[in-house]
Amino acid sequence: MPDTTIQGYPASALFDEEAGTISPLVYSDQGIYEQELDRIFGRSWLFIAHEKHIPKTGDFFSTYMAEDPVVAVRQKDGSVAVLLNQCRHRGMKICRADQGNAKAFTCSYHGWAYGIDGALVNVPSQEHYGPCFNKEEWPARRVPRVESYKGLIFANWDEHAQSLKESLGEAALYLDALLDRSPTGTEPIGGIYKWVIPCNWKLAAEQFASDMHHGIMSHVSVQVATTPEYAGKELPLPGRQLLSDQGHGTGFFLAPGLHEDWIVSQAGQREPGYDSMALAQRHAAHNAGVSAVTAQHMTVFPTFSFFGGVNSCRVWHPRGPGEIEVWAFCLVDSDASPAEKEQLRQATLRTFSPAGTWEQDDGENWVEIQRVLRGHQARRTAMSVQMGKDTNPAADPAFPGTVEGCYSEEAARRLYSHWLKLMCMPTQHDTCAKEAVHGC
Repeated sequence: MPDTTIQGYPASALFDEEAGTISPLVYSDQGIYEQELDRIFGRSWLFIAHEKHIPKTGDFFSTYMAEDPVVAVRQKDGSVAVLLNQCRHRGMKICRADQGNAKAFTCSYHGWAYGIDGALVNVPSQEHYGPCFNKEEWPARRVPRVESYKGLIFANWDEHAQSLKESLGEAALYLDALLDRSPTGTEPIGGIYKWVIPCNWKLAAEQFASDMHHGIMSHVSVQVATTPEYAGKELPLPGRQLLSDQGHGTGFFLAPGLHEDWIVSQAGQREPGYDSMALAQRHAAHNAGVSAVTAQHMTVFPTFSFFGGVNSCRVWHPRGPGEIEVWAFCLVDSDASPAEKEQLRQATLRTFSPAGTWEQDDGENWVEIQRVLRGHQARRTAMSVQMGKDTNPAADPAFPGTVEGCYSEEAARRLYSHWLKLMCMPTQHDTCAKEAVHGC
């Protein structure tokens, strides 16, 4: 039977989907966070890298799965292995570079060396370890599940988890609005932008899953500068929001042709040679269903999000209950012209980057919320997640899954419902002697 309490708190007191209430403790309690590391991040599909970050044998990309450092490595057979970035000797990282190509990884502490498949291949002065020491018993730990969707690599510590495709469900078709605009696929450009925000990871994940409405108030200053005709108003455009029982969520407007010119307005200038009409026509020719999707925000539960307005992808790496490390990059069509790529790169830098205009607005909100939650009474005052609660979402034949209008918190309620389900579901720990001794 599922747990009825989480760290001593009644589960329904932390989140009540029927009432539309949530406790601030889910953003601030250290014990709840520690349980998340096990029950959320220990068995959810977590974004690792783009396939084109590691195209060749031996290419590697260092990142994190929650707070665990990992390194993704392209194998000789073309597959991808994700290794826990921890030496099996004294726990030092085996790879201290962000990205590159390697034939092996050597720990800088005592020199244990691992092949790109994780096998322990060399131990200096091995004779001092005694005749019972066996290198084959001490490989780098591999994440058991690694799968991709249209260029995006995800990994999962739970070897019994459903497949990535099953986990995405109908949300995969909304990912296509970012990933399937061209038959050549996508590629990351401009490197990885990294910065720290002192806030809980769920504040960011929830906003990208569900919150179209905050833009009317939070981003009004940016709108005054770039699109004054929309400043402080609900856009007079139809919109939709996906409701997923897997915790994923997305919202968007339906405005064919608006997307590309909006990119120019956010970049502050038009890159010479950038043709927004040609871009829109190319997208429509390949996938007419995604060409109308505009200003799309989306979260793949738990921590991979993107904003399709400028193709900004990001991971909310948790660093305790009150901090995240944001890793972001710009994703473009592989067959995009140099002018198109540069236009998107500039738009991303000026909107959703460490110094981006829209990013500053969002970050300030999340930081202030987290500061409020230092208060003793604030942590015990329930908050509302009720927008759209009394509407009746229904299937729209134009869109897969269950959708409703874009101004709603229904996708947020679905995200927290999935979070609560996982938090109340005990993990099945293997207690065999081998795992107890070696943790493999």
